[in-house]
Amino acid sequence: MTREDKSAAIAELKEELGGTPFFYLADSSTLPVAKINKFRRMCFEKGIKVKVAKNTLIQKALEGEPESKGYAPLFEALHGPTTILISSNPKAPAKLLEEFRKTEERPLLKAAYIDSSVFIGDDQIAALVKLKSKEEMIGEIIGLLQSPAKRLASQITATGSKIAGIVKTLEERAQ
Repeated sequence: MTREDKSAAIAELKEELGGTPFFYLADSSTLPVAKINKFRRMCFEKGIKVKVAKNTLIQKALEGEPESKGYAPLFEALHGPTTILISSNPKAPAKLLEEFRKTEERPLLKAAYIDSSVFIGDDQIAALVKLKSKEEMIGEIIGLLQSPAKRLASQITATGSKIAGIVKTLEERAQ
């Protein structure tokens, strides 16, 4: 690989990884070609982009990004073969890895980068699968905010009907 090729590869990785808030680093070595192809097909069907790159190129691409993004802890996971999974959904790659690993022992999760949070190690798949999307979190917050208002409205309605019942009873007794 020439110096120009390396520079182009680093620039491409920097654009892809720097432009996405969610990506996973996995080890799919020792999988036969047929199973790698099956895994790639599953990724394609779920809208997950798969890329294989040298660890040094990945590290240089991430080092070129602002320190505030918090990529530094990922560097310890950059050893051995690395497959990059890029998705617009933070838990889609974790679900895919979990599903694929029901029948296979690889790919192993090396690390995941989710909105400046870094998850290191294969044991993090369960936590990543349970992550809630932005839409789910907004829905929960709206539900929590609406709950007290609904209770207050029902109390006001109930109190109004009780008063009306008392007035009606008093009116009937007066007659």
